[in-house]
Amino acid sequence: MDNRQAMGSWLSGPRAAMEDAGADFGYRGRQLGLPEQGSGSLARPGRRLGAIAVDWGLCVLIAYGLITDGYGPATSNWALLVFFVLSVLTVGTIGFTPGKRLFGIRVVDLATGRVKPARALLRSVLLCLAIPALIWDRDGRGLHDKLARTVEVRI
Repeated sequence: MDNRQAMGSWLSGPRAAMEDAGADFGYRGRQLGLPEQGSGSLARPGRRLGAIAVDWGLCVLIAYGLITDGYGPATSNWALLVFFVLSVLTVGTIGFTPGKRLFGIRVVDLATGRVKPARALLRSVLLCLAIPALIWDRDGRGLHDKLARTVEVRI
């Protein structure tokens, strides 16, 4: 390989260099055994962000209307607690929150298909910390899903 090819692979990025070397990435979710499209495929980031926005909005409304006297810093703290409880209870029992259901997403365990309450608790704690949810792998799963061995799929 001459200098121009080496420079070109460097400028194209690591993915292009791996593809040139013969690596097959395929689609997101392929390594997890999920279909490429349709029901059971990996939920896209737009759907997941929309679902969490709806869930957060509901939790803020609950905290504002039922717990605090006005909107302030305490409302956001209570909303986080309501979000945590909502996430643990709904994901641990039926597999989705109201926002996830609205956007057609379900949280499933990779091995069994149903999320156990302990895994829902771990996933919710990590999701409330926010940093694990912002770190994604190449399949688009957040660190909170990876550590809880769960994945968000389309219904």
